[in-house]
Amino acid sequence: MTKTNSTSTGKPASKLDALEKLLRRKNGATIAEMVQATGWQKHSVRGALAGAITKRGHAVTSEKIDGTRRYRITEAANA
Repeated sequence: MTKTNSTSTGKPASKLDALEKLLRRKNGATIAEMVQATGWQKHSVRGALAGAITKRGHAVTSEKIDGTRRYRITEAANA
């Protein structure tokens, strides 16, 4: 018998959903945090930021603070 999670929506969260959740945090996320969350390589994370996250209608910005670059979703992109 398989156990099911009663709070589940039936659709498993994707790695892109995990990235989006990290990017929506107040301080955003570093590439290292996104690599750890997804298991992807750095170039794959950057590709997802430029491609899939943008296609979802999100604008991603980055800023370098104290030598660490952080990415975050700032506003909806004009589609």
